Amino acid sequence: MAEADGRARTPIRRGDKVAQAVARSIVRKIRAEGLQVGAQLPSEAQMLEEYGVGRGSLREALRILEVHGLISIKPGPRGGPIVAETDTGDFGRMASLYFQVSGMTYRELIEARLVMEPVMARLAAERRDPEAVARLRESGEAGRADDETGYLASTGDFHRMVGEMSGNGVLFLFSQSLSDLFRERVSGIVFPKSRRREVLAVHAAIAKAIEEGDADEAERLMFEHMDKYVTYVKRAHPSLIDEVVDWR
Repeated sequence: MAEADGRARTPIRRGDKVAQAVARSIVRKIRAEGLQVGAQLPSEAQMLEEYGVGRGSLREALRILEVHGLISIKPGPRGGPIVAETDTGDFGRMASLYFQVSGMTYRELIEARLVMEPVMARLAAERRDPEAVARLRESGEAGRADDETGYLASTGDFHRMVGEMSGNGVLFLFSQSLSDLFRERVSGIVFPKSRRREVLAVHAAIAKAIEEGDADEAERLMFEHMDKYVTYVKRAHPSLIDEVVDWR
């Protein structure tokens, strides 16, 4: 069906829940038009005309997208829905609802990271980017074992950057969201200070393997590194490890 200005109205499939169908169409529009973070979406009146639905259904659709962190609603006369920056934390919070309902534990969460992070290190070495490798090296060098804040920041940045360098957005999104959930729950539970120099040295070795394109070595080192961390957490915090992940 065509509108007065010649644009095709977005169809709502028979059997679709109206609000979900509209939310899906809005997401497709954001992607198809390459709308960037902060871009203003059409006004309510324009979207009501474009999608041919009632005001209640449209507002429910926008609420769905807002809850999932894909848009934000700017208040005021010139406000309205704007494109939000996608964040692994938002994805993790959504996933944590399913984790809690299914009774999944922090043991399962960190074991999943043990599988994914070595694979991402391998991919990072295979697809190495000189500029990204330089930033990875700088991140590792910025960490100091005797600086609590700097150490935590640099180690978190290191794993995030390796994930980004893997070039696999799905692996990165899942792994980083699990990391976000774990860090949020166990803030401060890291390797003891006596092990921090060892951790920084391992990070440097992983960065070197990635830089040299040695995928086998990068994967091996990351697996050993994550395996030691999983073993440490299981031994040092046995009650936590079997705790069900809480919806954040």
